[in-house]
Amino acid sequence: MYFIIFIVLMILSFVVSRTLNARIEKYSKIRLSSGLTGKEIAEKMLRDNGIYDVQVTCVAGTLTDHYNPQTKTVNLSQGVYGQNSIAAAAVAAHECGHAVQHATAYKWLMMRSRMVPMVQFGSQWAQWILLAGILLLSFSNLLGRWVLLVGIVLFALTTLFSLITLPVEYNASERAVAWLDETGITSGEETTMAKDALKWAARTYLIAALSSLATLLYYIMIFMGRRD
Repeated sequence: MYFIIFIVLMILSFVVSRTLNARIEKYSKIRLSSGLTGKEIAEKMLRDNGIYDVQVTCVAGTLTDHYNPQTKTVNLSQGVYGQNSIAAAAVAAHECGHAVQHATAYKWLMMRSRMVPMVQFGSQWAQWILLAGILLLSFSNLLGRWVLLVGIVLFALTTLFSLITLPVEYNASERAVAWLDETGITSGEETTMAKDALKWAARTYLIAALSSLATLLYYIMIFMGRRD
């Protein structure tokens, strides 16, 4: 049963990833009627929301865009920072959506931020402890179950983090699309395309969360003595 679930999730992950890349490539070739670049859009969205202590920077790579709350920087990839396109507008506004969440103390973002140290520790050790627990079950059922339980708790933290990430990402996209439309930076079909790009980006987080949840349930079944 779980093997089938994992195969389905792998196929869905592949489909979503391929579709996202195709959408980004397509919308990167469509120029924005407002003529603004990703950098200019990000700076305007920050100002419109009364945020003046966040810098917009350019980083190397593709789809490496992110907001860093520690350094208060909106980091845009080279394909977004200086480009005038639907994709650049959508991505830049989405990352600024996170900056707005930070400035307004959006509860799900704050919760996720507080979990980061624990999740970093859990993600570093969980798989090793889970593996050790499964191996120990063959020699000592009691010891193996205790070790496995520790690993499950640590892995559960990463699963919870993935689930909390969902409202953070979806809310940032909603803020981005609403602002782009309200300001007239995108209009009509442009807004629809920007929303479509962000929708597929959000689905990558959804698949990741479902995969993490399925894996957690699998380890719980092993702990309970069921592997089918």
